[in-house]
Amino acid sequence: MSFAGVLADADVKAAIAACAAADSFNYKTFFKACGLSAKSHEEVKKAFFVIDQDQSGFIEEDELKLFLQTFAAGARELTAAETKAFLAVGDADGDGMIGVDEFVTLVKA
Repeated sequence: MSFAGVLADADVKAAIAACAAADSFNYKTFFKACGLSAKSHEEVKKAFFVIDQDQSGFIEEDELKLFLQTFAAGARELTAAETKAFLAVGDADGDGMIGVDEFVTLVKA
């Protein structure tokens, strides 16, 4: 599964380029730039399952580190600081992972 048909390639490319520098990732800016924040709840849930590489039903810290790479091959990894900040803001229940409902809330914030 990929983002084809859900997100425009040009939007994804622009969103990746905007955060190419280390420690420049901002989830709100990224979700808006790639068009994900404008998608329906169901489309955002589909995106969650693309990012959830191990299909555990959660996005764990190691999957967040590779977050940008799920959008575009060759994109950089998130730095440790970006990963921890992203997890902290997305993990509403404090279990150390982002569930599908937490992800939808995060994207729509």
